[in-house]
Amino acid sequence: MNISRRSTLFVASATTACSLIPGKVLGANGKVNVAWIGVGGRGNRIITNFEKSGIANFIAFCDVQQDTKYLQEAQTRFPNAKIFQDWRVMLDQIGNEIDAVVVLTPDHNHFPITISAMAMGKHVYTEKPLARTFQEIELLMAAEQKYKVVTQMGNQGHTSDNFNQFKAWQEAGIIKDVTHVDAYMNKWRRWHPWGDVPGYPTGEPMRAHLDWDIWKGVTPLDVEYSDKLHPGNWRGWHQYGTGCFGDWGAHILDTIHEFLELGLPSTITAKKRELPNPYVFPLASTINFGFPERNGMPAMDIDWYDGAENLPPLPPEFAGKTLNKDKPGKFIYSKDYVFQGDSHGSLLQILPYEKMRELLVAGKLPKNFGKNPDHYESFLRACRGENTTNSRFSVSGPLSQMLALGCMAQRLGGSLEFDRETKQITNNKLANSLLKDNIRKGWEQYYKL
Repeated sequence: MNISRRSTLFVASATTACSLIPGKVLGANGKVNVAWIGVGGRGNRIITNFEKSGIANFIAFCDVQQDTKYLQEAQTRFPNAKIFQDWRVMLDQIGNEIDAVVVLTPDHNHFPITISAMAMGKHVYTEKPLARTFQEIELLMAAEQKYKVVTQMGNQGHTSDNFNQFKAWQEAGIIKDVTHVDAYMNKWRRWHPWGDVPGYPTGEPMRAHLDWDIWKGVTPLDVEYSDKLHPGNWRGWHQYGTGCFGDWGAHILDTIHEFLELGLPSTITAKKRELPNPYVFPLASTINFGFPERNGMPAMDIDWYDGAENLPPLPPEFAGKTLNKDKPGKFIYSKDYVFQGDSHGSLLQILPYEKMRELLVAGKLPKNFGKNPDHYESFLRACRGENTTNSRFSVSGPLSQMLALGCMAQRLGGSLEFDRETKQITNNKLANSLLKDNIRKGWEQYYKL
């Protein structure tokens, strides 16, 4: 696929222009002019969340599949919005009208779209995980510093009561000296329904109104269309998605990662892999992450469990209760307490629950955490210069890189040693080479910041 010289020049000129007017909003009545890329089921739901803010003006929708009910619904709800199939054409033709770009594509397309929008001076909201590879995430964090735009990753629970609760409980000395976390996601989802896979799927009749070439994006593989990839099933393939861990890790480990200042792990170990496969993620896995001491906090580790029956051990404080495997969550083990939490910003509980009630009655447990605008409105208000975002790329980037390293352990097995300073894997040359990926010819420009 050719990238036009006109598009390249447009990006350069727009970057210069927007750098002169940081934070300027061009929408009518102070609304943020939003261009939307990816209008599938999830994209359609989040449109409603943005609309509820009352400060989003939807000026364009873009999707490689032009005949979906979701895109048709968006057209009906917002008849003045322009419709595109190629995101590059959209940025080229109406870039000067756009304030913010929302990216809700499959994981492998997050990076080129997001960094292109940032280079044009556009604020960006990108679904989790931030990108598929460690290198892509590193470049997006550098782009945030270079272009000075508002950023937000789509782990919506990170602007929630749990964000404020974790901060308040840590400041009060309730959450301290954490040494271990068990995190789990055992609910069935679509990331891997096929068992042992012998290779990439063979070609099938092309769906009407689909631009498969755009869907393939930066990936160098010449894979033909298959419903095992689109729509939805891309998540289970190493080349296109990030499996269960990439899908859910950012919803479960986000506050732990930020407030315990975890950064990047020093070791990543695959303790279990059920049906490991070079093409798709295991049916179940247990991955351990080791972290050194950090700013006075003790060394700690995290065990991640996924797979329908791959559950973590239960703490003694949970005795007599049954773990609901359809509700993803975590147990946090500290010197004084064990905490239980679910996903998506749900509030933590102290185990046993009787101990939590005692602390509340004694007035030792902060319970008024304040309120934030929701994750979507927070992003839009930040575009107007009214606040900062909680999941900006400088925060969500290292979390996403931890997810990328975990996905690599799921893929390769064994134990990986990671140098947190040089950001290199030191004991496995293949793994280190996979920190970045081969790039499709004609797409190299997106990797030159």
